[in-house]
Amino acid sequence: MKTKAAIGLGCVTFGREIDKAASFKMMDHALGKGIKMFDTAAAYGNGASEEIIGHWLKTRQRSGLVIATKILPPFDLLNIATSVENSLKRLGVDAIDILYLHRWDESCETPECLSALDNLLRAGKVKALGASNFSAKQLENLLQLQEQYSYSTFQFVQNNHNLAVSDIDDAFRRVCVENNIEIVTYSPLGAGFLTGKYGQDVQSGSRFDLVPGHQNIYFQDAAFKRLERLRSVAARTGYTPVHLALAWALHQDVSTVLVGGRTTQHLDQAFKALSFFDAALFAELEG
Repeated sequence: MKTKAAIGLGCVTFGREIDKAASFKMMDHALGKGIKMFDTAAAYGNGASEEIIGHWLKTRQRSGLVIATKILPPFDLLNIATSVENSLKRLGVDAIDILYLHRWDESCETPECLSALDNLLRAGKVKALGASNFSAKQLENLLQLQEQYSYSTFQFVQNNHNLAVSDIDDAFRRVCVENNIEIVTYSPLGAGFLTGKYGQDVQSGSRFDLVPGHQNIYFQDAAFKRLERLRSVAARTGYTPVHLALAWALHQDVSTVLVGGRTTQHLDQAFKALSFFDAALFAELEG
């Protein structure tokens, strides 16, 4: 049996799709379920997600929680310093547990960027570094530069990974294994694509409407074929597509799978899927 992943709370919906009260309910429920990693980003709701988490942390015990956030390029000295200070202020914390570069940019492959990140660790403002939405080659190149300059290296990566679309391949896994990097994945349901609610029409207020870029990622022939296979297996076995897609994602030899949503039921269905494992069924889903 493949190792079960831990479930982390993805906070992308906070301040964008759900309000402060609903976000608090999600975090309280996550904490009660034993979730330890809360993942956000400066870009989520233009800082609203970080602010909501910060307000929540003021009245809760943070012991054992890992708060991760992300900053956008350009990754020059000024922008890195400003972005981190703004995130610290919004979150209301003295240190960020995991700081991700939100996406690859040529500016990250500079001594200025690597020095700035290393200084944040030395100053105690950041406890660990991560890279999000990097390819295997991009990650490997940056790790080599960090070692060349004797700077602290990435300890975490975070990429999209689900039955429909995945940015984690064998080469990516190899780089992570060789460098003792933990893999965190997001969008186990493909931002809702694997629920089957999206056809060629996008409903107003849905994730694909609020973030149109999802349409370019998922509205592809290969993704629709995988969705049809998921629907077929679900119809034959009696399990829902959501249950099967979540169960598959939670048994992919990664350290953590981020699960978000608009209601606590979205977390509950992930925990239910965590206890389900069927190697033959998963292989059939993969095709």
